[in-house]
Amino acid sequence: MSVVQSGGRGGRGHRRRGRHHALMSEINVTPFVDVMLVLLIIFMVAAPLLTVGVPIDLPETEANALNADTQPITVSVNDKGQIFLQETEVPIDEVVAKLEAIARTGYDERIYVRGDKAADYGTVMRVMARISAAGFRNLGLVTLQEQDS
Repeated sequence: MSVVQSGGRGGRGHRRRGRHHALMSEINVTPFVDVMLVLLIIFMVAAPLLTVGVPIDLPETEANALNADTQPITVSVNDKGQIFLQETEVPIDEVVAKLEAIARTGYDERIYVRGDKAADYGTVMRVMARISAAGFRNLGLVTLQEQDS
């Protein structure tokens, strides 16, 4: 009795090579959707954190929130009396000049003034008076909505 092992061309491997499996040409969309949903959640969580970088403790009121399509210009006064245009600290004498430079680029939206609860009322009013005297009439004060206690 002799045992013949088939290897190489005449054996089992040859038969497998004879069957051709067609390549799958369809795109599997499930991993793509999973990744996009994770990115969406990350951006939804991170977007509110990126709005304003100057820490201000705003007073609370009963006014409703405003909806705006464009990025608003904010002038902030913190509790130390420092004045910020967006996130950049500026002296009170330069606030109007910088706003006029922004207005020359075609910006005609509302300018929001944010004053810390502990800020000097006179400093906030001085900033608003200078902005108003420069011809900017569309000013708004930013507050937090009151929380029901």
